[in-house]
Amino acid sequence: MGVLGSRPFAVFFGARMVSLLGSSMTPVALAFAVLDAGPSGSGDLGVVLAAQMVPMIALLLVGGSVADRFPRAAVVRLANLGSGATQLVAAAVLLTGHYSLPALVCTEFLNGVLTAFTTPALRGIVPQLVPRDSLRQANSLLSTARNVSKVAGPSVAGLLVATVGGGWAIAADGLSFVAAGLMFSFLRLPGVSPARVGVLRGIREGWVAFRGITWLWQIVLAFTIVNIAQTGVWQVLGPTIARDTIGSASWGVVLSVRAAGVLITGALMYRVTARRLLTLGQLCAALCATPLIVLGTSPGVPLLAAAALVAGLGGGVANVAWDTTMQENIPPHLLSRMAAYDDFGSYVGIPIGQLSAGPLASAFGAGRVAVVGGVLLGVAALVPLLSGAVRKMRHEPAAESAATG
Repeated sequence: MGVLGSRPFAVFFGARMVSLLGSSMTPVALAFAVLDAGPSGSGDLGVVLAAQMVPMIALLLVGGSVADRFPRAAVVRLANLGSGATQLVAAAVLLTGHYSLPALVCTEFLNGVLTAFTTPALRGIVPQLVPRDSLRQANSLLSTARNVSKVAGPSVAGLLVATVGGGWAIAADGLSFVAAGLMFSFLRLPGVSPARVGVLRGIREGWVAFRGITWLWQIVLAFTIVNIAQTGVWQVLGPTIARDTIGSASWGVVLSVRAAGVLITGALMYRVTARRLLTLGQLCAALCATPLIVLGTSPGVPLLAAAALVAGLGGGVANVAWDTTMQENIPPHLLSRMAAYDDFGSYVGIPIGQLSAGPLASAFGAGRVAVVGGVLLGVAALVPLLSGAVRKMRHEPAAESAATG
């Protein structure tokens, strides 16, 4: 049974699986629902998506401080129940035929606020549920759950959109949040000494701690650059280049192959051990540059699919390695705040990549920007390995946790 033999982790895993399946349906369902009902189509959709993303990024650090200050199980329970309420209201707006852009902006804004509190708390809970030497297996299972949901959720959402409408898929997401919130009510966590400071002071103390953990801020800075390149090239320029070369159907196949790669390594990491887990993760993260370079040079379907598979395999290893390294080496009372700084650094790169890709492609050509972006991604992933603070990190389950700078 492994870590799933632990009842607390099994409850947590089940709640996450339910929530992830619902959340993975929303992007597809919300996009088509707003495009069909909104008078300005893509304009309305952009406003709705921004309404969710902006507060999430803005409040991540507050969410991390709250999760270190108060019981994390209570934080995720309340946040999931709140997210369920917002999504059910959004579904009602769409299903009743009373489309309202301001109403959807409000519901998605609130959903973004709640997500800012949920994410740091979730990342701090795992070390409270399983022994130190089981963290890698636990993160592997959670990674597998995330990727299964990414494969299954959009397909289910597409079927619901085509048959009964996007509003019902969003309602399913709302119900999944409620179900997860109720499941979290049965989660009992061992006591962890909370941060005995106010929320704002907790943010300041978190910043001091973040700056002092050298390997942490070096990797976070690197992944800010990685996400700029990844988002700009793969998510923005990728569909554009694919439309003119391999076609949209083949692009969908390439995306599925990449998702399969992440899913495979998420499962394999349950068994694989490595003493230099962080180093392995960074080397594998650099593999994500492969499909970007192929996309910009020779975007034939077989070669691009092979490169996407390599990137998916590498990304799966990197994700598990990073979560496990943080959980093993950051004290529990700081973990949610450090996770918040990590997420903040990652998320701020996304809009930069999204906004810069188009103008750069217009100025220099999409193919050239894709190649340069791939090289930038690979270099950014590897540069932290020049630091002794990164290279000396060891995966030592039997040792005591300690954050070292």
